[in-house]
Amino acid sequence: MSTSAKRVGELLETYAAMSDPDSGPGVTRLSYTPLERDAHDFFRDRLESLGLTVTVDPVGNTIAELPGSDPSLPAIGTGSHLDSVPNAGAFDGIVGVVGAMVAAETLAAGERLRHPVRFVVFTAEEGARWGQACSGSRMCAGQLDRGRLDTLTDKDGITLAEAMRDLDLDPDRVGEAAWRPEDWAAFVELHIEQGASLDALGVQIGLVDVISGSSRLQITLTGRASHTGGTPMHLRADAAAGAAEIVLTAEALANSAPHRGTRMTASRLDVFPNSITTIPGVVTLQVDVRDVDDLRQREAADELVDRAVAIAEARGLGIEVGVLGDVSPTLLPIPIRDVTAAAAAEAGASYRVMPSGASHDSQVINSVCPAGMIFVPSLNHGVSHAPEELSRYEDIALGVDVLIGSIRRLDAAI
Repeated sequence: MSTSAKRVGELLETYAAMSDPDSGPGVTRLSYTPLERDAHDFFRDRLESLGLTVTVDPVGNTIAELPGSDPSLPAIGTGSHLDSVPNAGAFDGIVGVVGAMVAAETLAAGERLRHPVRFVVFTAEEGARWGQACSGSRMCAGQLDRGRLDTLTDKDGITLAEAMRDLDLDPDRVGEAAWRPEDWAAFVELHIEQGASLDALGVQIGLVDVISGSSRLQITLTGRASHTGGTPMHLRADAAAGAAEIVLTAEALANSAPHRGTRMTASRLDVFPNSITTIPGVVTLQVDVRDVDDLRQREAADELVDRAVAIAEARGLGIEVGVLGDVSPTLLPIPIRDVTAAAAAEAGASYRVMPSGASHDSQVINSVCPAGMIFVPSLNHGVSHAPEELSRYEDIALGVDVLIGSIRRLDAAI
């Protein structure tokens, strides 16, 4: 039976309404906030009503399990995340959670599979609050230790550990969140493309073969705050002017022939004292360097740092550089992709194999068990992380059909 686009739309619109009312347009549901927990609670309540067992691990990941006929077999998993960046759209991550919910409804009502199936909502996938992406799935993969939870901070100086405690979660038990590889057979995530390729080509489904890596840098420039009228141009140490030069240098590097395919973005700049009549004394900028090629990604990041140091020295500025996060590109296993391709063909969907420019929880979970990703088209020129993010409910429903078919095929094959 084909998934109902109406059902998909109802769930997406319910989640879209769970947004900070004072945040402006779009959806704002930052990680480790009461709103994110409310969204997890809605997921938990719906899946418990189907008779599934639902648990929340000590750090806030939510997992629902549909038992299989053979309790000795490892689980097949699916899911995504419910946190957002500020002023986001209503589809990033949420499509994968809605897909998991509809898959749970369908599979719970049908013939029992051999394997247990687990439906997962990861916490803190977005790096918007903490600077590091996929924190929840990193904890599931055993890649985020207790000490790191005290060093990741948001713009208000709140640590990740403190945010957990404020929600009655327990950072001291982070080790208990780690998944055992022997408990998981495979994981498949449904997601929007966050790009324009599928829509431009008129293709209904994307099957991901590689997920981009990301090197995230924080660069702090220190100059001299002084009066904008009283300080001659040749006597200034303007931190904002240095930051602007670094931003343009990053753009030029990413557009140069040796780095074709690299994406560099200076997406956050904090200026102090941020007054129109004061020359900026301190600017902190965060730069995201992404690529599907591991060597090219790191070379681009290193070259940007070298050029930033030279810019600072030429302008008489102090400079500090830190690494917020560093993740290599991930090749997803061909056998899982073959299964999703067969499921797409069975659903009558056109599909193509393609890379993902964005990071995803599946990228991390692939270190625990073989993982795959199914993309559905993004509209509006592929805009994402903005209120204009858009996908058709009908396309998402077809993606859910492919997801369900993939789970059933994995159950028969593994």
